[in-house]
Amino acid sequence: MTTTLMPKAAQIGGTVQTFQWQWQNQTFAIAYETRGSGTPVLLLPAFSTVSTRGEMQGIAEQLAPHFQVVAMDWLGFGQSVPRSVAQAIRPSLDYRPALYRQLLQDFVRVHFQQPIAVVAAGHAAGYAMQAAQQPNLVSKLVLVAPTWKGPLCAMGAPTPVRDGVRELVRSPGLGQFLYGLNTTPGFLKFMYRRHVFVNEARLTPDFIEAKHQITQQPGARFAPAAFVTGTLDPMANRDEFLTVGRSLTMPTLVVIGEQSPPQSKAEMAALAALPNIQSVRLSGTLGMHEEEASEVAAIVLPFLQT
Repeated sequence: MTTTLMPKAAQIGGTVQTFQWQWQNQTFAIAYETRGSGTPVLLLPAFSTVSTRGEMQGIAEQLAPHFQVVAMDWLGFGQSVPRSVAQAIRPSLDYRPALYRQLLQDFVRVHFQQPIAVVAAGHAAGYAMQAAQQPNLVSKLVLVAPTWKGPLCAMGAPTPVRDGVRELVRSPGLGQFLYGLNTTPGFLKFMYRRHVFVNEARLTPDFIEAKHQITQQPGARFAPAAFVTGTLDPMANRDEFLTVGRSLTMPTLVVIGEQSPPQSKAEMAALAALPNIQSVRLSGTLGMHEEEASEVAAIVLPFLQT
């Protein structure tokens, strides 16, 4: 596993590199970016159809004067691609939680000599919590609007339905057509307005178009199809979510978005109620790590510095 420079545009204002990661006899170029100097902090973007490390830019800007900030693109999202492919083609893997658990653990073990502080948003929080159960990987945890249920799971869709939707979206032809319908600029704005951002004025045409472009890479539908249908849920149920939360021995901060969807907010509150967890409530919803980056960073910075 080696690290090489990657000729791609910076998204958090740092140096872009790749981590050569092996999974099931294939090698993938995992894109990550480093900014600042000092004690390292790992930033993990939320899983979503438009997931990229760029959504962590606001937090990175606030932390970089004090820490070395490292932000990673999850495989199947952002700029992480198969090593042998020159284009930005996202692989059509059978995306499962085991892949992301191993990727996160391997990335941390290779790149950091000491246990690392992690700031994770959305579903990434669940994977960070699981990584923190491993010895000598994580020193502190910040979980921003943490979730463990994918959208269809949260809506109550039964497993056979969710599995059918995933396979339909993965299919050639029809799958790409259905994915296209669910990633039009209008639909993306609807979803952002519904449960990602609070301030609709932030959803400018330029903002939505930038998000739309993220969805247009070849192969972009495969990993989001797994996320939306609950295939990437890091935990199977609330009991497991809270059991992992109780097992955390390092300082852990949960940031709850006050305008989060009721079901998601209830899960955040249940985690925050554990005796070993610190918590704070801020204005925002599931995209608060991007929309309310300055407010989140103002809470995170002193927590990391303590």
